[in-house]
Amino acid sequence: MHRLLAALGAARDEIGRAVLGQERIIEDLMIGLIAGGHVLLEGPPGVGKTLLVRTLAQATGLSFSRVQFTPDLMPADITGSMVLVPDTSGRNMLEFQRGAIFTQLLLADEINRATPRTQSALLEAMQERTVSAAGQTMKLPEPFFVLATQNPLEMDGTYILPEAQIDRFLLQLDVPLPTAETLSAILDSTTGTAETITEQHLSPEDIIAVQALVRSVPLADHVRRAIANFAISTQPAAANATADVKRYLRFGLSPRGAQALVLAAKGHALLNGRFAVSFDDVKAMLLATTRHRVHLNFEGRADGVSLENLLGKLLDTSIKGVL
Repeated sequence: MHRLLAALGAARDEIGRAVLGQERIIEDLMIGLIAGGHVLLEGPPGVGKTLLVRTLAQATGLSFSRVQFTPDLMPADITGSMVLVPDTSGRNMLEFQRGAIFTQLLLADEINRATPRTQSALLEAMQERTVSAAGQTMKLPEPFFVLATQNPLEMDGTYILPEAQIDRFLLQLDVPLPTAETLSAILDSTTGTAETITEQHLSPEDIIAVQALVRSVPLADHVRRAIANFAISTQPAAANATADVKRYLRFGLSPRGAQALVLAAKGHALLNGRFAVSFDDVKAMLLATTRHRVHLNFEGRADGVSLENLLGKLLDTSIKGVL
């Protein structure tokens, strides 16, 4: 156990040496990996999203594939298709050629640029961890981790992920622009002759072991009740919903969202060397697990309501209710 935790910390630090100024994003990305979920990265072009994913693959030893999503991308381009190949006697026979999804770490770049049909093919594999083709069901490699990116600035020619599909992502992380000091360090390290080499600190087997370890992290009854009460309090139709929730929220946190909050909080505790979930862990992972699951309605957006503040108040109220 201690070896795995030390290796996790070393991998996190190794990624931080290549991707400067994104310590919180790197930590949350590691939490998504060890919690066994998928992560959606949102940020403007050029902030290092692709570099972050590639470096993560190098530091963890995961096999890596990248798919650039475009409007003409077909599901078979991701999952694979039947092709004619000659056998030893020279006759052609049908054989399934596996697509890019048969990897351990898949980068779905600009996922909102593909059609809903292609998006749904990927998201089905994310949920089931299998691909069905040619009359058979094939398991994907373990661990299987999808990192999808989307650009919030350019919306022309994009297909917004439906709520039911975006809910498949454990976390949504907003990648910020670097500060002037960080940008200066980036320019110094990337425009010279020195090449950054990322060392591997984890193996795929280590990650599978850590994923099992995360689920074994204890969750006290009062923390579990607080999370359950919080999830119910975000529902506008709930009997005890506050006036702000009824007025400003279109829909609240689903049971899957509450599960995501628990798993992410367990991952946060373990990554920081603790073996029980505290309320601080829950608060730390609140936004990453809920910002893509809880939505403001038109009135909430028009009035400039802060979803972050509203969710924070609801969680604080739920915590006080169990103490």
